[in-house]
Amino acid sequence: MINNDVLRSVRYMLDLSDAHVANLVEMADPSVVLDRGDVQAFLRKEDEPGFAPFSDRLLGLFLDGLVIHFRGRQEGATPRPPEKRVNNNAVLKKLRVAFELKDTDLTEIFASAGYAISKPELSALFRQPGHKNFRLCGDQLLRYFLRGLTLRVRGG
Repeated sequence: MINNDVLRSVRYMLDLSDAHVANLVEMADPSVVLDRGDVQAFLRKEDEPGFAPFSDRLLGLFLDGLVIHFRGRQEGATPRPPEKRVNNNAVLKKLRVAFELKDTDLTEIFASAGYAISKPELSALFRQPGHKNFRLCGDQLLRYFLRGLTLRVRGG
């Protein structure tokens, strides 16, 4: 999935304004300032004029901002450097942390979107990339997760 699709999905899910999206990015890194026009360019479709790609760094900051928004800033913790590359596994992991989801919640979310996932399959998505049971999260799997999470957050 392209980063702009993830941004659009999460924005719709939480019914966020353009200003709130910019605020979440700034919450994670105060040196990054986005204005309303920037956010609107990120939300456009690829074939629309004025489209701007949402970089991996900005997506990572946006998701970190979500974690801070929902869970609060960790006191005394050193700020983590933003990721240079954000893949689907990282998106899944950050959303899991932000919404404080357990394995049973994740299974229900996938099931509500029409995808049955087993516990070993699920745990493989959250392993370290070098682990022998690591599984890369595909675009369709992330779409199922975002759809199910949207149903959970916004209601049936």
